[in-house]
Amino acid sequence: MAYVTRIVIIGGGPGGYEAALVAADLGAEVTVVDRDGLGGAAVLTDCVPSKTLIATAEVMTSFDSSYEELGIKVADDTPTSGARVVGVDLGKVNRRVKRLAVAQSHDITQSVTRAGVTLLRGFGRLAAGGQAVDGSRGVVVDLAEGGTQELRADVVLIATGTRPRELPDAVPDGERILNWTQVYDLDELPEELIVVGSGVTGAEFAGAYQALGSRVTLVSSRDRVLPGEDPDAATVLEDVFRRRGMNVMSRSRAESVQRVGDKVEVTLSDGRVITGSHCLMAVGSIPNTGAMGLEEAGVRLTEGGQVKVDRVSRTSAPGVYAAGDVTGVFMLASVAAMQGRIAMYHALGDAVQPLNLKTVASNVFTDPEIATVGYSAADVECGKMDAVCVKLPLRGNPRAKMQGIRDGFVKLFCRPGTGIVVGGVVVAPRASELIHPISLAVDNNLTVEQVASAFTVYPSVSGSIAEAARQLHIRKRASGSSPGA
Repeated sequence: MAYVTRIVIIGGGPGGYEAALVAADLGAEVTVVDRDGLGGAAVLTDCVPSKTLIATAEVMTSFDSSYEELGIKVADDTPTSGARVVGVDLGKVNRRVKRLAVAQSHDITQSVTRAGVTLLRGFGRLAAGGQAVDGSRGVVVDLAEGGTQELRADVVLIATGTRPRELPDAVPDGERILNWTQVYDLDELPEELIVVGSGVTGAEFAGAYQALGSRVTLVSSRDRVLPGEDPDAATVLEDVFRRRGMNVMSRSRAESVQRVGDKVEVTLSDGRVITGSHCLMAVGSIPNTGAMGLEEAGVRLTEGGQVKVDRVSRTSAPGVYAAGDVTGVFMLASVAAMQGRIAMYHALGDAVQPLNLKTVASNVFTDPEIATVGYSAADVECGKMDAVCVKLPLRGNPRAKMQGIRDGFVKLFCRPGTGIVVGGVVVAPRASELIHPISLAVDNNLTVEQVASAFTVYPSVSGSIAEAARQLHIRKRASGSSPGA
């Protein structure tokens, strides 16, 4: 009888369920232990719900900002009144959000069970005692319906994700003080929303609720919004936020949030107090690694509690892998899924290519969106990558003019000697769709000459990518260095 590898995956998010599908396809005996439903936070409380909410906000913004310019006439429209032409039923929006999240989780569950994977509902942890003589490990599951069950595994994958970070003096109550998992329980639009935190989550929700009709104050402890993104892109977004009426408070740190009747008061470190109807806390996340017996099993954690992994998802403990946000490598569902797949390929002896973060495309779902791939302006500035850059504003693009797009740009980075494309930034509506050709160029070491020579549709916003490549090619040719050399 052929030996079958037993794999236990703790966590059913993108890292866990994608790993399960790969392992089952490779002939392993796979069990997934999950508490909340397959898809994890990405499907149930984070990525899918937030982007569904943002889809409604996107329609609102597009209509509000360009309907007059595009010649659209609305019945009973009174532009001089300053009133909004369209409104939103937040209760209906949130019911749709939850319905789509549950449906997506159901679809994933069906795919996994069809592949022959066993699902256990509960909390999984590594059993005490380390590896047995045969090299297997014990996994103890506290079952949701009560009791415990112990499993034996040749390989364990930790994919337990993260949860919202809470400040001691700003604990969410689910009604007026909220984290990003609780906003979908609101039936009415917040009149005055204070968003604490200007990273990706804070910026996305601030922009979405501003578009839906809330008066939004964004509290940022840094000099600008999105401190981890391309500076030019962050500047464009902050300018758009302010132009649309958002109160962006830079260099302002929230010390505490308290509920006062039907209002909330946010006290800043300098003593100022901001009052609103609701407050959304978006101050980061913490990994779900507690009470899992990881360190006792030899799994090394960072000071922040993330699981340390190498480029094939191995931890410091033999036979134990980790994937997804719990590793802190790159907080993206696509990266989590890739880490999970890589872990299974490696554990089961299949061909594997180590994770290369410089080919990862990411997107901030604000309006406009900000998509990036490869090396960044910060990498060039600090000397990590020697590259030249061209930034092409979208205001000169004919399709952008037709669509009433005023904000955004395409930015490309290439090596000065070879012209190989090493990075790019797109700031535009649906930048998440436009970044793909740049991702292909980065992943396949294409030159700006090759990108420039590929046909694009006229008129199209993607034409600006080819135009930016042409300008880089011309600049290099003028300097006496051929990009195709």
